[in-house]
Amino acid sequence: MKAALPPPRRPLGTLVLLACLLILVVASFASLPLQWSAFFTPEAVTSAREFLAGFAPPETGHAFLVKTAGALWETLAMSLVGTLLAVGGGMLLALPAAGRLGQALRAATRVLLNVLRSIPELVWAALLLVAAGLGPFAGTLALAAHTSGVLGRLFADALENVEPLPEASLRNNGAAPLAAFLYATLPQALPQMLSYTLYRWENNIRAAAVLGVVGAGGLGQMLKYHLSLFQMQNAATVVIAMLLLVAAVDALSFALRRALTR
Repeated sequence: MKAALPPPRRPLGTLVLLACLLILVVASFASLPLQWSAFFTPEAVTSAREFLAGFAPPETGHAFLVKTAGALWETLAMSLVGTLLAVGGGMLLALPAAGRLGQALRAATRVLLNVLRSIPELVWAALLLVAAGLGPFAGTLALAAHTSGVLGRLFADALENVEPLPEASLRNNGAAPLAAFLYATLPQALPQMLSYTLYRWENNIRAAAVLGVVGAGGLGQMLKYHLSLFQMQNAATVVIAMLLLVAAVDALSFALRRALTR
């Protein structure tokens, strides 16, 4: 009979990392003043029920629905234009970030991408409102700035992970560097890059709906306005419009990804 194989040994570094993560989780719960008992008191339940009851029924007046539809289109346009700008910026940054223009430029571009995506869209919008003023322009630029950092990193990783032999073969047979990249490397990475773009567009729909809180236009600005005036029924209609928009874009993005992967 064959002897039973010993169980695999876990490296000491892995065990230390898991222990540190466990300590961090426990310390996080211990340091936060989480008052779970107060959340489920009869007074809290009654207050929540009365607050939610104020949203019914949603406002369905024709004039308000037309205004909501305009804000919905503004939110959709912000997300679409911001994503398209980010695709261009991300692609330009992905080429040096993938090491195609030298290792020194690769490191500098990676730092720039880290800065762009580490600043949330709300912070970008708050900064750009000073230069661009209130409205959807600042929100569009905020989405483009943050998403450029995200897509630039994802595009660069996709370009680095493609098979290099097809491009090298074209280069060895006399093809120009740009032509070899366009005909050999880019087609391999393009499906993954399109999938990343569609996924970020879904995220930008949600972000664009929230950016209005700082005055960047769209449904978020309407929601903040009506909530500040305690016009809950109007706010309910805006929230429903947000949900419908996100669901429609999610469904469209899913269908496009399915079509690209066939």
